[in-house]
Amino acid sequence: MQNHYELSDIAFEQRFKAGTFPPELFTHEAHLRLAWIHIRYYGVAQAEKNIVQQLHHFVTQLGAEDKFNMTLTVAAVKVVAHFMSKENYSHFKDFMAAYPRLLTHFKEMIAQHYTQDIYHSEKAKKSFLLPDLLPFS
Repeated sequence: MQNHYELSDIAFEQRFKAGTFPPELFTHEAHLRLAWIHIRYYGVAQAEKNIVQQLHHFVTQLGAEDKFNMTLTVAAVKVVAHFMSKENYSHFKDFMAAYPRLLTHFKEMIAQHYTQDIYHSEKAKKSFLLPDLLPFS
């Protein structure tokens, strides 16, 4: 397998949940796709819970717990949900084609919500910090 697009949405979700998703394929784009899949099938609130649990399990399996960031994980779901609310796409590739800034300017999007550096904050890694600039819609 060369990239996550070789998996259907259902297979992608199942392999990630089971802990059999290849770590080298879990790029930023794959992270966004995981959020998109969960929001689409379970709604935003459940997607946040699912992804937090599954992503924490994923990094723990890899011995990379220091890579997990609760604030960034939840914020990513909220950002994806914001763009999903604008128009319904039945394929993730179409969604990404409509909103390429999710790939190219993600950090800038997150920076519109936070003054603090959530990427390196130990508190942000362990618990979700509410935005102090612009609330997520």
